[in-house]
Amino acid sequence: LVGKIDARPHAGGVIMSGFSCSLCQPSKNEILWQDDFCRVVLLADQEYPAYCRVELLAHVKEMTDLAPQERARTMKVVFAVETAIREVIAPDKINLASLGNKTPHMHWHVIPRFENDKHFPNSHWGEAVRDNPATPLSAPLTEKLKEAVVRLVNCALAS
Repeated sequence: LVGKIDARPHAGGVIMSGFSCSLCQPSKNEILWQDDFCRVVLLADQEYPAYCRVELLAHVKEMTDLAPQERARTMKVVFAVETAIREVIAPDKINLASLGNKTPHMHWHVIPRFENDKHFPNSHWGEAVRDNPATPLSAPLTEKLKEAVVRLVNCALAS
């Protein structure tokens, strides 16, 4: 992470522009919901339809770098996204992960899993155990997911 050009303070860290961190840049993925703290993006992963990521806008490395109320806010968004995915596509399982080893910028993966997906029961980053054709998320389901994310995140943050 080099090349800090413009750093704007944020309660939980610093928002960087012109910084080499990919999550400090405008998202190349479809944004389902965003406020001044974080965004929910739909990853373009045809093998894992409805795979979302909750990304903090500030460049924060660890959850414990956030104030307690910001940690709680982050998890409200993560859980709302999980609920939206379950409501819209009814996966067999949801995987939640916050790793940051390659991208040390606080983000949560919200990954819908199906018993017949390419890697199940292994991690979706692991070795494939079957060769199943990808099933991309249709445009109507994408819109339904976006509506559910907006509704559920806004409800969670209002409580």
